[in-house]
Amino acid sequence: MTGHPPGTRESIVELMSIGEFARRSRLSQKALHLYDELGLLSPARVDSDSGYRFYETGQLEQARLVAMLREIGLPLAEISVVLALEPQAAARQIAAYWSGVEREHGARRDLAGYVVKSLNGKRSVMYEVAIREIPTRSVLCLKRNVNQQGAWAFGKEFVAILRNRPLSQMEGVAGAAFCIYHGEVSDDSDGPIEWCRPVPGDQANELAAGFPELSLRTEAAHEEAFVHLGEGNQISLAQWQLVSEVLRAWGTERGRQPSDLGVRVSFLAPSPVTPESVPDCDFAVPLA
Repeated sequence: MTGHPPGTRESIVELMSIGEFARRSRLSQKALHLYDELGLLSPARVDSDSGYRFYETGQLEQARLVAMLREIGLPLAEISVVLALEPQAAARQIAAYWSGVEREHGARRDLAGYVVKSLNGKRSVMYEVAIREIPTRSVLCLKRNVNQQGAWAFGKEFVAILRNRPLSQMEGVAGAAFCIYHGEVSDDSDGPIEWCRPVPGDQANELAAGFPELSLRTEAAHEEAFVHLGEGNQISLAQWQLVSEVLRAWGTERGRQPSDLGVRVSFLAPSPVTPESVPDCDFAVPLA
């Protein structure tokens, strides 16, 4: 116990050793040391002579919250963000995270079902595949090697570049921004991936001069097989694998092989585009 002299307005605060706090919070001392290093749950006091750590009883609630968030799989970096929010905002953040977990689980379930049917010699129709013509177009691009953790941040970086210097929106899916996966993006593989934004050909060189961080190239006209995935702006690794396999199997059955231009995801926001717009998402492979 520690307190303050009589007559002060400070209330008596109960302190407990790290061992006692670990027992009452049901967190190991190793976890408490880690959470302290990351700024998630720091001791109320550290003895300057011995280095012993002491916690307040009131910190037990936060310790239990951190433990629950770790149990549902929330990354430590995201827990730091949640703890800094007001309760209602934190609740929305956790709900959004869990919705993403459920989407990922559903995509893995579908991929597992596809693999099981394939190994049993059964054909599985998971998505409807169609063909479309893509005309010759000029595109501003940013290409980088990133793993799964870095892919989302890379996409936001590309969007921020375009938002700071707006471009006129070309009509139709041929004018939609798209991301090319030149290789698998996962914890083990780093692509690369390339973000692209089509621009009017007669303005391409002038526009490119205003975006020195982007490269300009011309993409030849081609056919592509595609699957319409509906509204959304995030593609999970499991969904990427599944749709890629569906398109490969579709091409094999028809003698139409993918070219070496990479698997791509197009994002077309319906007009009028607003900050709240959620784009339609297509998954496509150019055909040789």
